[in-house]
Amino acid sequence: MSDLLKSIDARTKLAGTNKLEILLFTLGLDQRTNRRENFGINVFKVREVMRTPEITRAPDMPPAVEGMVSLRGHLVPVVDLAKYSGVKTDVKPEIMIVTEYNGHTQGFLVEGVDTILRLDWASMRVPPEMIMKEMGGLVTAVTEVNDKLVMMMDVEKVLAETSPRFEDEIQFNALKPAGVRGKTIFFADDSLIARKQISRTLDAMGINHHHAINGRRAWEELQKLATQAEAHGEPLSSRLDLILTDIEMPEMDGYMLTKMVKTDARFSGIPILMHSSLSGSSNQKLGQSVGVDGYVTKFEPQKLSEAISKMLIKE
Repeated sequence: MSDLLKSIDARTKLAGTNKLEILLFTLGLDQRTNRRENFGINVFKVREVMRTPEITRAPDMPPAVEGMVSLRGHLVPVVDLAKYSGVKTDVKPEIMIVTEYNGHTQGFLVEGVDTILRLDWASMRVPPEMIMKEMGGLVTAVTEVNDKLVMMMDVEKVLAETSPRFEDEIQFNALKPAGVRGKTIFFADDSLIARKQISRTLDAMGINHHHAINGRRAWEELQKLATQAEAHGEPLSSRLDLILTDIEMPEMDGYMLTKMVKTDARFSGIPILMHSSLSGSSNQKLGQSVGVDGYVTKFEPQKLSEAISKMLIKE
């Protein structure tokens, strides 16, 4: 199974091409629907794939958290994705996908893994309302591969809802305006839980904000703002102070959005801060290659606040 991940170096060339690679996996035959759904996860978040090791049960954990495993001397929480997503199956998950994102390592129990596919973000669509309701907001994008529906799972949501620290109100209560009140930020993110955290952070800082649910819609809205500023004979930088963007988004990713903005003279003087759970140094270098002005990891309100303040004050 490690062969699936051998070509990781080649993936560093995907920045600015609006392409991604996903690892396909299944959770088992759902007894309620008699369907076996196909899910995907960005390979940049996958560290390895292995047979499910012995799991040590632990008390006081969320229902979907099976326990902990020891990997190279580190304790890693293990989430049964079938339980978490509400898939009722008799299949015992035999495969564990070890993920690493946002500075955290998690094990995801699944029925099986299939292959790695290279896709264009333009082929990834915002999920229909029916799927959103059925999956409880767990799916951020959908596409068809060989006549099969593949759903991108919002693993950021999984992490947020299975790790107590993400519900810590202290993270938000400690935020301060830091002299940047009255500024305006436009942000793009496909994750509902991420959008909520960003909004809470910006509200606490006294910053005006607008948002879009993916890169393509963000680009459309940003072009409208630029056109409006032109019509009034004003530079857009007098109306917009910062663009904050996720990386992984259906239809257009954050790398491509950054590339589009940076090649449009109307956006001169407006910095771009990349905000992603892909916290590895390679991803930061990819962001730099398309022109981002800063990089901050997700689900760290204090760090996000500090990065925004530093960038706005630097203006």
